[in-house]
Amino acid sequence: MSHPHPELQKPPSLPRGGLRIVALGGLGEIGRNMTVFEHAGKLLIVDCGVLFPEEHQPGVDVILPDFSWIRDRLDKIVGIVLTHGHEDHIGGVPYLLRERADIPVIGSRLTLALIKEKLKEHRIVPKLHQVKEGERLKDTYGPFDLEFFAVNHSIPDGLAIGIRTQAGTVLHTGDFKMDQFPLDKRITDLRGFARLADEGIDLMLSDSTNAEVPGFTTAERELTPAIEHVFRTAPRRVIVSSFASHVHRIQQVLDQSHAHGRKVSFVGRSMVRNMGVAQDLGYLTIPQGVVVPLDQLEKLPANKATLICTGSQGEPLAALSRMASREHKIRVGEGDTILMASSVIPGNENAISTVINGLTRWGANVVHKGNAKVHVSGHASAGELVYCYNLMKPANVMPVHGEYRHLRANADLAISVGIDPDRVVLAEDGVVVDLVKGKAKITGKVAAGNIYVDGNVVGGVTEATLKDRRTLAEEGVVTVLAIVDADSGELADEPDFLVRGFEHEPKAFVPAHDVVKKTLARAAAEGIGDPHQLERMIARDVGRWAQKTFRRAPLIIPIVIDA
Repeated sequence: MSHPHPELQKPPSLPRGGLRIVALGGLGEIGRNMTVFEHAGKLLIVDCGVLFPEEHQPGVDVILPDFSWIRDRLDKIVGIVLTHGHEDHIGGVPYLLRERADIPVIGSRLTLALIKEKLKEHRIVPKLHQVKEGERLKDTYGPFDLEFFAVNHSIPDGLAIGIRTQAGTVLHTGDFKMDQFPLDKRITDLRGFARLADEGIDLMLSDSTNAEVPGFTTAERELTPAIEHVFRTAPRRVIVSSFASHVHRIQQVLDQSHAHGRKVSFVGRSMVRNMGVAQDLGYLTIPQGVVVPLDQLEKLPANKATLICTGSQGEPLAALSRMASREHKIRVGEGDTILMASSVIPGNENAISTVINGLTRWGANVVHKGNAKVHVSGHASAGELVYCYNLMKPANVMPVHGEYRHLRANADLAISVGIDPDRVVLAEDGVVVDLVKGKAKITGKVAAGNIYVDGNVVGGVTEATLKDRRTLAEEGVVTVLAIVDADSGELADEPDFLVRGFEHEPKAFVPAHDVVKKTLARAAAEGIGDPHQLERMIARDVGRWAQKTFRRAPLIIPIVIDA
């Protein structure tokens, strides 16, 4: 098995006729999926998503893939293929199109409708190319011959991509599972996969999210009894939290609300937008009169009301989190039932637990995957992955979409069915994989760090910025104002300490006055008078004193003014 190594260097030039594959996101994490294919001087991008921040990344809105490796070759990009409409696959598209707006965006009907609405917010008019399963584009996108296959996922209209090149044929599964009883009756196209396999699949990029889970993923329709039980037994309002793009689950909620005489309101801008798009295109069937405005719903008896909102991952600004913290106009109370109809994305466990505890504290009954069968994954489990490997017999395998343990589990599955371990490539973000003469191998590494979006600023936040923010939150902040006599180098007055995050704030730092005096006296003796150097010395000495006194490392902001 080929592993990435920390000492990997910049890759050599791509051999003539070879195909280069570089994931700029999505390997070693759940999110910001983006894979670049390079062949014959042209680039094809599959997906461009975002990753949502964790608790240790305060103030960050979303995290983007790093575009630096392709930035000087934007004119070589022939298109962006989107496998489906989830944020972790389409959320980064507006930021890439800011850099070159006319890159063709290729995807299915629902996926393009969702990205078009998103791009309106960024004032970008995209160049869209709608495709559907069974369609093949031979001479449209440079040296890449594209074919599209239907796959079943937790959002309608998902696609797998067959990419034929002179270097070989690649199958990128996208996110998929093999639900044999999907709610939209659109099953994964195994016949199409097998037909491609008859030609020979040189490299298969396979969804790894559920590679550790044995067996087959549960069918969506098996959730209906548990969801029906919630609506049949709920004494007051039912508040459902879900991903804003999970059309199948929201269809089930609408159907059960209608069956039990409830009206429904959507809460949250993204939820209202996406469900409007899904309804307009016929992917969501809303019974006549079931959906009403929120102000009308609030006038109904509580046992006749259903709310559908965002926030299933504990996102601090989402509706459900604000309900839990009493910061939302919708007040959760005794007898309300909260149905959390989504899986837990790794890294969000603490945030979700906080939301559940907050809602429970207000008297709500919280129903979630941990205590009821109200959600199934949208990803293939180990049995399905093994089935596909046996069916398609790819010459090389590269696990994608998952944390490192998921990628490794998927690699082990490929090896278990007889695929040569030397042809199973375990890569991470930025690792360069070259397919040359039928064999895939790691050849180097390119930059693929986290690019943080903070408000309207892209890339302005760095790891150092986040470290300062964490310090502010966890350790406190101390501003030291020292007015220094320019001639003697001594304090012209007592230093001022502005302190936040400490008990007895003004008094606690009185002993630190002597620390500043000693620092300046030492500087004067050594002939140091530069204000910036003095500030560094004060920050270091006050920081050491705070560490010794409080066992804390606050952010020290020294300000030296010449008198």
